[in-house]
Amino acid sequence: MDVFNTLIRLRIIPFLERWNLINLILGLIDVLAIAVAFQLAFTFNYYGEGPFFFFQRKDITFIFLAILPLWLITLYIINATEIPRTKRYSTLLFEYLQSAVVVSALLLIFYFVFKLGYLSRLFLIEFAFIGFLFLLFARTFEYKVFKIYRAKGFNYVNLILIADETAIPFIEDIRLNIDWGYRITFIFSSSEQIIDRYGRTYKILPEKTKMVLHDLMEIDTIDEVIYLKKEINPAEVRKTIRSCEELGVVFRMKYRNLQINLTNAFTSVIGNEKFLTFINVPYKPVALATKKFMDINFSIILLLLLSPVMLIIALLVKLTSRGPIIYRQARVGLRGRQFDLYKFRTMVVGADKIRTDLESKNEMDGPVFKIKDDPRITTLGKFLRRTGFDELPQLINVLKGEMSLIGPRPPLKTETEQYKRWQLRRLSVKPGLSCFWQIIPDRNNVRFEKWMEMDLAYIDNWSPRLDFIILLKTIKTVFQRTGI
Repeated sequence: MDVFNTLIRLRIIPFLERWNLINLILGLIDVLAIAVAFQLAFTFNYYGEGPFFFFQRKDITFIFLAILPLWLITLYIINATEIPRTKRYSTLLFEYLQSAVVVSALLLIFYFVFKLGYLSRLFLIEFAFIGFLFLLFARTFEYKVFKIYRAKGFNYVNLILIADETAIPFIEDIRLNIDWGYRITFIFSSSEQIIDRYGRTYKILPEKTKMVLHDLMEIDTIDEVIYLKKEINPAEVRKTIRSCEELGVVFRMKYRNLQINLTNAFTSVIGNEKFLTFINVPYKPVALATKKFMDINFSIILLLLLSPVMLIIALLVKLTSRGPIIYRQARVGLRGRQFDLYKFRTMVVGADKIRTDLESKNEMDGPVFKIKDDPRITTLGKFLRRTGFDELPQLINVLKGEMSLIGPRPPLKTETEQYKRWQLRRLSVKPGLSCFWQIIPDRNNVRFEKWMEMDLAYIDNWSPRLDFIILLKTIKTVFQRTGI
């Protein structure tokens, strides 16, 4: 326990969370656990028969590189990559055992398909078993650290409840288990029991005022709306789901074993309650796992491959104009949370202040600002913008989990404040390096509302295939230098 408290006291986790590095660190720990397990199994079976490290043998390295992404994707599909909030340790044990069984089956397929008879089958079995133990130990340790961290008021999820007296056990679970990291911001209820019991603890609004629910979600940072009533009003539920979808807020409804088939809904568990959870994109675990895996791996590969180019650009930016090399700007990301977006600086120092004097020359409609011959842009900056090279540092944002390779472009806070309600739904997915708008010809002449419609069309029709097409067209756009 002293180790856990030390991590909290040294503010290591707050530092990682502030820089949005937690998911990256957790992913690296998973990779390290699998790699160490592979090395141990290799050592147990081949010590003294050749090189000490497995990566000194090409055939063994190939097996590791093939199985690593498959194991990570398996963990993501079974929701074992994120730090849980309310799972029992027995559930964690089952999930990681399940992943080990899947990996063992994949190793056997590799063994027979690629005719790896020269390998020891014991080596493969030991790797799967040791990997299971290491991953389970790492996640259990992380889980305990985060339970303490969340109990201190960090890493929380904001909830709005629509409830009657049957919701009291759930509210008690949330209230007593502060280490789950759930924060009830509002309760819509006309139940006298709930009002008497929690009126001094939570903000309780009468059910007849539910018309302000949409306004609350628009103004406050709300992550989830949970419907906890014995009697379900279908019209009320549909209206609430529609409001949540507009703003990208997760909607959960107490699960009642209804025989339904919805592409954007899946079952989930919080504490002792089972919920039907609605999201605004088709729920495809394998596709989502692939997208996350590709975001992380492609960003690492591209950063390594393009590092010489980025170094040259950094030197040119420094030598050709006064100011910092990297321009950091606050942008709005998933569900309205802000993050610092990184770009190579393409404008003169103080460009944000000069913008006020140029507002009358804005050539874009809506809240977006852009003019053709912007006097704030440096000579090098014009080239960087035309090629899109100015946005290469955003690969770091992707690696940190703040952005995706493909997704709606991240807006400014001043822009989102002017959005119409239906436009806020573009904040329901991670922003991306490229999107539909980025790859169309003469994009700067596209009306703002059409741009927003294109982003929503991307969300509604998302698939890994669509991401791949946009990625290829983005590369084509860069080589044709059509970006402005």
